[in-house]
Amino acid sequence: MIVFFHLLNDRSGSPRALLNAMTALARKDARQQLYLGQGGDGFLGESSGAELRRFPYARGSNKLATLRAYLGSQWRLWRMLRAARDIDRDAICYVNTLLPFAPAIFGRLSGRTVIYHLHEVSLKPRLLQWFLLFVVRQTAARTICVSDFHRRTLGLPSARVVYNAIAEPMYERGLRSHYAPRRDGVFRVSMLCSLRDYKGVPEFLQLAADLAHDASVQFQLVVNDDAEAVESYFASRSLPPSVQILRGVEDVSEVYEDASLVLNLSRVDQWVETFGLTLLEAMTFGVPVIAPPAGGPVELVNDGQEGFLVDSRDAAALRDKVAQLANDPALCLEMSRSARSRAQELSPERFSDSICAAVFGNP
Repeated sequence: MIVFFHLLNDRSGSPRALLNAMTALARKDARQQLYLGQGGDGFLGESSGAELRRFPYARGSNKLATLRAYLGSQWRLWRMLRAARDIDRDAICYVNTLLPFAPAIFGRLSGRTVIYHLHEVSLKPRLLQWFLLFVVRQTAARTICVSDFHRRTLGLPSARVVYNAIAEPMYERGLRSHYAPRRDGVFRVSMLCSLRDYKGVPEFLQLAADLAHDASVQFQLVVNDDAEAVESYFASRSLPPSVQILRGVEDVSEVYEDASLVLNLSRVDQWVETFGLTLLEAMTFGVPVIAPPAGGPVELVNDGQEGFLVDSRDAAALRDKVAQLANDPALCLEMSRSARSRAQELSPERFSDSICAAVFGNP
């Protein structure tokens, strides 16, 4: 039996990675339960196929309220687990991200195997991150990180690195897709992210403004925020006419099939990506990428081959690289071939084998 734990069900990378891990581990015919925080409209839930248990959690109106809600959620989850009678004595407690510390402590104290699958590299306040990493070191039988950078930064030398993968149906669709540098004369630059400044949204808007003189270069920002958050974020910001905002996209495969170039513009002075799942998704569809020159993306993207590594704070360099690709279809096609080839090295099959080996302790 494997019992999975995840706090926030949204459309970010960590719930996607967990769903992929659950799919891989389901092949071992182990019974699965999923303890999931209430709220959110993400990748997890009934569709996971696991026995679903929900525990109370909702983000607050400010950071302090959110912290209180988070700590309260762990206390309630702890009480749920203590009262549970349907968790086998030899069950594996699979904790996704640093945040759900209650099940790790429960698992350790009850003599069950605790597996941590980590995705983040920094949390605030720092005292909270110190405490959560302390819990990892004290409770985890095995720990999974998503890149060598991730493992080094967290100071977990014994952790196993398992690079993320995308779901098999999306992977197969990506390999079958046909990449074109332009469709109907349009060079489409896409970015998929949450509406956070550290994700490079201001830099994306500035890039669109800098290239506004070329009407054939169009920009598409795909966000996983609700309508209220989108309206609030852009209430005081000027939106260049070449930018289209999409939210609530159920099938992002269509975004990649239409894209000429996919960006990840996370600011390396504020947020360093531990992997960069949207980059891998784009590369599977043969789409060249521009990624930050730090963190996990450096292990995924070779500068000048699958795309470019550019610091998003350097507006001129970013503008020049996008313009170069927009005006060089031969280079786009060359990078497309390299991107798809690199993505095939990180296939769902490889991920499945690696996850199973990490969870069950195989070499």
